[in-house]
Amino acid sequence: MSSESKASDRQHQNVKFARRTSSGRIVSLSRDDDIESTQENDYINYTVMLPPTPDNQPGSARDKPDGPGPYGSTSRFGAEAQRGEGESVGSGRGVGNASGKVDRRMSLMKNNNKSMLLRSQTQDWDHNRWLFETKGRYGIGNAYWQNDENSYDDTGVTMSDFMDKPWKPLTRKVKIPGGVISPYRLLIVVRLVVLIFFLVWRIQNPNPEAMWLWGLSVVCECWFAFSWLLDILPKFNPIHRQTDLGALKEKFETPSPSNPLGRSDLPGIDLFVSTADPEKEPPLVTANTVLSILAVDYPVEKVACYISDDGAAILTFEAMAEAIKFAEVWVPFCRKHNIEPRNPDSYFSIKTDPTKNKKRPDFVKDRRWIKREYDEFKVRINGLPDAISKRCEMYNKKEDMKARRASKEKDGGPLPPDEEIQGSKATWMADGTHWPGTWYSPTADHSKGNHAGIVQVMSKVPESDPVMGQADEKKLDFTGVDTRIPMFVYVSREKRPGYDHQKKAGAMNALVRASAILSNGPFILNLDCDHYIYNCMALREGICFMMDRGGDRICYIQFPQRFEGVDPSDRYANHNTVFFDGNMRALDGLQGPVYVGTGCMFRRYALYGFNPPRAKEYSGIIGQNKSEATGIDTQPDEASDTEPLATHPDLMLPKRFGNSSMFVESIAIAEFQGRPLADHFSVKNGRPPGALLAPRPALDAQTVAEAVAVISCWFEDKTEWGDRVGWIYGSVTEDVVTGYRMHNRGWRSVYCVTKRDAFRGTAPINLTDRLHQVLRWATGSVEIFFSRNNALLATRRLKFLQRLAYFNVGVYPFTSIFLVVYCYLPALSLFSGHFIVQGINVAFLTYLFLISTTLILISLLEVKWSGIALEEFWRNEQFWAIGGTSAHLVAVVQGLLKIIAGIEISFTLTSKSAAEDEEDIYADLYVVKWTSLFIMPLAIIIMNVVALILASARTIYAVIPQWNKLFGGSFFSFWVLAHMYPFAKGLMGRRGRIPTLIYVWAGLLSIIISLLWISIDPPDDNDRAGGGNVRI
Repeated sequence: MSSESKASDRQHQNVKFARRTSSGRIVSLSRDDDIESTQENDYINYTVMLPPTPDNQPGSARDKPDGPGPYGSTSRFGAEAQRGEGESVGSGRGVGNASGKVDRRMSLMKNNNKSMLLRSQTQDWDHNRWLFETKGRYGIGNAYWQNDENSYDDTGVTMSDFMDKPWKPLTRKVKIPGGVISPYRLLIVVRLVVLIFFLVWRIQNPNPEAMWLWGLSVVCECWFAFSWLLDILPKFNPIHRQTDLGALKEKFETPSPSNPLGRSDLPGIDLFVSTADPEKEPPLVTANTVLSILAVDYPVEKVACYISDDGAAILTFEAMAEAIKFAEVWVPFCRKHNIEPRNPDSYFSIKTDPTKNKKRPDFVKDRRWIKREYDEFKVRINGLPDAISKRCEMYNKKEDMKARRASKEKDGGPLPPDEEIQGSKATWMADGTHWPGTWYSPTADHSKGNHAGIVQVMSKVPESDPVMGQADEKKLDFTGVDTRIPMFVYVSREKRPGYDHQKKAGAMNALVRASAILSNGPFILNLDCDHYIYNCMALREGICFMMDRGGDRICYIQFPQRFEGVDPSDRYANHNTVFFDGNMRALDGLQGPVYVGTGCMFRRYALYGFNPPRAKEYSGIIGQNKSEATGIDTQPDEASDTEPLATHPDLMLPKRFGNSSMFVESIAIAEFQGRPLADHFSVKNGRPPGALLAPRPALDAQTVAEAVAVISCWFEDKTEWGDRVGWIYGSVTEDVVTGYRMHNRGWRSVYCVTKRDAFRGTAPINLTDRLHQVLRWATGSVEIFFSRNNALLATRRLKFLQRLAYFNVGVYPFTSIFLVVYCYLPALSLFSGHFIVQGINVAFLTYLFLISTTLILISLLEVKWSGIALEEFWRNEQFWAIGGTSAHLVAVVQGLLKIIAGIEISFTLTSKSAAEDEEDIYADLYVVKWTSLFIMPLAIIIMNVVALILASARTIYAVIPQWNKLFGGSFFSFWVLAHMYPFAKGLMGRRGRIPTLIYVWAGLLSIIISLLWISIDPPDDNDRAGGGNVRI
């Protein structure tokens, strides 16, 4: 072989050349190198080395093992190893724990097999030959360990003991590739620099011809740059997360010394579903949500479901009773056939083949039977209003007859024909008793806002061991299937006149207290009644973060919201993917996402207002200095309320939880059960394995009575509920405030994006409903800005970029003021014949090009790391302009009036129209429901259209047309109209039919605008040449 051969060719050679140096070291060399150095003494022992293999062993033929072939039973790759000749590898050596590795290795030389004494031609120990001669299979290691009488030692060591089982994390961070995130950050910095230079240039180059136009545009552009900075800076460090469900099962549900039976050591989870009005929130939708919860893939004995009926409606109560009855067959069916999703209505509505990936031969029969049962269940739910009305009418007639009979016996004779005795029109339950909640005919103690508290355990605490079904049980074969269903509780808190019940936040706090008494799960997952569990493994995905190392510092796990029933074009950006897949992922790289009201798993201990373990504080201009948090102050007594606080009020320990000793005792239990597993020295504040294996005790009458007491309307008097404990009161957006308070104490949150959507719900696709939804959010943000929850007043435990994100939550509605002005500027520019700059020169066009290009590139990179489609970006931009000129502006006005004058304004619908096509699932998209929120966007559209027509006519008929001014104003006017296109399309309804009211408003506004502009700038004969005005 030549010395010029390549290294890649050497790797495939079967013959190698080597020499042994004077020191005994083996050095490989080429043939040419050896020939050139034959005169040196170190190269006297030149040899050709062939690698030892089972069919090529050095030594005499008699030393080779017997066998049918070179790869017979004596091969270390064979199925069986025979020990027919000689002693085994471990024979002839001393055995004992005192002998070390050297003794075990030296004992190999005591083997009587002569071939064991043979060495390779280099006179060194040949391990490959030793494996072959001793008939060993693979040697020693964690891939294979021979466990028989002829093993390598007889100390009782097995492969399971030899295997090194490292500690496995339950989650991991997946960082954005550097090729995406580095240019993304660089472009943000570049665009920021360009914006600064552009604004400086704009300020230094005013337009003397239209100073008012220049001044308004500069102020708006400065605010837009500031708003963009608040929005983009928190996106500097987006991350992705992944969970390991296999590791979760191995740690918490696999037999071990601390868990011999392999029972679940996972913590309990209480799931909350909130509803208020069965007319607006159909009971069938709520029942499907409850069924998806009861069928979730989580240990049955660890799950408890609670529904809060804030209207205390008997229709909701009996619909839940029907749902529990149907769950007895639906839940085992889902477990038997691994059904997804486990919402019956969604499952039977899927368009794909239901038999895909289904292997059991009885699946088709079972599905046909359960579909019939579900149809009957829906009919029973739909017939409940009539059934309840007939029942109440029957019982009330009986009560009237009893009253007449009693009056007759009292008077001793028949009643006069003109005298009528009629009892109260009560609402009756199926068992013949009065319904304690709201009656159909409201009376004292039985009306909305005035009724008793109700706690009804409809499904008892399940047994700790699985209850397997039997063949043909209830017409389905549930053999080998666990037929248990989780505990389900109906709750309706007490309401009385004179109390502020705090709407949804008060209902959620009542559920927190009642669940602490009944089940006390250390984690709470809240869902709206129209949001169901789409991924049955969602609870396991979320609990991975809570049970992982450092999980004791996580206050909640926020899941993204996904929606069904949205029109394919997503005209009004109902999916909101830019927020859920962009902003929320970015916040996950800081201190965590904000709480958005539903699909969130809370740590119960964090909801109680306590501070996290090992909290950090951030100091410096941008919070670059991190240090351990200082000691926690206790809450001052009432006597010292007038003294200034020495620390931030959010950091004080809560003390006043109410007068329930049973509830107070449950706090420490919930904190302990919510700790991660202490299975590694790096896990701090953990609990020992096997601590949650004890079965949950059954409920008794005293416990249920205590649960009724804690949901009474007077329980929160002189307590910290709503102020520091539980959901926070005082804001329309109580969800954002509740999450902010936790982050302000130093807690962290996590954004859990699952491969299959965790939850799905519905969203309003009608323009009016969508704008009213945005109005409520924006009103809450304005309230946050003018309250103590403003991020500028936060503690040092809130990171700098997280603080900016929360500050932006309170600031973004004020952008509407500048947005409305800026949307009018193109029309004003066209009316006046001037532009925001003195002339469209190279500098202005260069800045415009750089700003637009960098924004496009940033959007493309954000699409890359977030997975958002470009069309979704554009829809989000369009609805940002629509909502900003309507709902956001109204929210600012409403908030200012409330703060300054104490006046609250409620914007309600003034006219409604019903959908024409009941079969079309998107029929509501075309329904036009007039609201006062339409006025401002409609005025912007009309004014820009009129301005375009007027400016075009003026320029065309001018003696010396100035096209540059027309093009400048027209470009920005078309930009405004492009953003308003979905709004205009929504006003047209189906097939472009515009309501008459729109024509009336359009004509009125056009006349007002024209007359106003004529009065401001009357026409002049001298303006014709310059394109100033058109003679009217």
